[in-house]
Amino acid sequence: MDYKAKWMEGNGPESAIVVSTRVRVARNLAGVPFPGTMNEIQAQGVIATVEAQQGVLEDMHVQRMAELSQVDRLALVEKHLISLDLANKSDGAVAISSDQAVAIMVNEEDHLRIQCLLPGLQLEQAWETASRYDDLLEAEIPFAFHEEYGYLTACPTNAGTGMRASVMLHLPALVGSGHVGKVLAAIGQFGLMARGIYGEGTQAVGQMFQISNQVTSGLPEEEIIRNLRGVVEQIVAQEKAHLKKMTATSRLQVEDRVFRSIGLLSNVRLLSTNEAMSLISDIRLGVAADIIDLSPGLLCQLMVLAQPGVLQKECTESLDSQQRDVKRAEILSKRLKQALRGGNI
Repeated sequence: MDYKAKWMEGNGPESAIVVSTRVRVARNLAGVPFPGTMNEIQAQGVIATVEAQQGVLEDMHVQRMAELSQVDRLALVEKHLISLDLANKSDGAVAISSDQAVAIMVNEEDHLRIQCLLPGLQLEQAWETASRYDDLLEAEIPFAFHEEYGYLTACPTNAGTGMRASVMLHLPALVGSGHVGKVLAAIGQFGLMARGIYGEGTQAVGQMFQISNQVTSGLPEEEIIRNLRGVVEQIVAQEKAHLKKMTATSRLQVEDRVFRSIGLLSNVRLLSTNEAMSLISDIRLGVAADIIDLSPGLLCQLMVLAQPGVLQKECTESLDSQQRDVKRAEILSKRLKQALRGGNI
């Protein structure tokens, strides 16, 4: 399984600050109970219905959770292609496009969750892609829809458009200045919320924050996208302003922080996931501040390679905690040194 998903290319607009953009739509099959109440036969029927769409989804490969190892499932979560909830479901599946930009989760909270994940700030492009796959499937499969309430979903808060859009941001300057809490608290008035790196119920790691819409009904998809873009652009502008102030008043300290992290990541012998995320965050800060010239895509790859599931897939073996710390240090150090020498990653 290739660990390099599309969003990890790191070449989208505002990629020094905006790590990725995701748009997903929740859909359910008409006449079939929601995943929380359906039986095993019905669950398998939903998967079979998706598998039968290979003519429509010709660039996609369906993988059943029951046929994947725990490491395989974990790696898909770490690449943001499936949720942790789906990874824990034996009656779930996922269809993934060849470039890993589109993933359709099957039998998660809803029968289908069609998502597009792209690098940088690409909300309109992600929405257009997710919508295209939605249209292709709806032409073949009747979806649960109500004239008044819109698309019906297992959780009422997702009903209506069924759309959730989110943007992953790296905000070290706002965190360092102590302003991030105020900024993130203010977005609620725009119908948005901040989540951790793996979505709802997870913590912010490596100074990464996921901003997404809360409201899915009463507004057209285009307006939801437009509102989210406007708020994200304001946050990006504030991050840039605080970064400029930080480098103007404390450039030597910022440079020291960046190069210390580069030195550690280049030479460390044992490295935990959280330590790796912290070091990579500092190096991303150096890229955003024009202190060092490294590809944001490289740093996205290092961030994902630091995760235990992807790391074990890369090593093609099962590793205990200490073995993972050794391999993580070895692989990330090698990749970073190659990049610093101008090699290809």
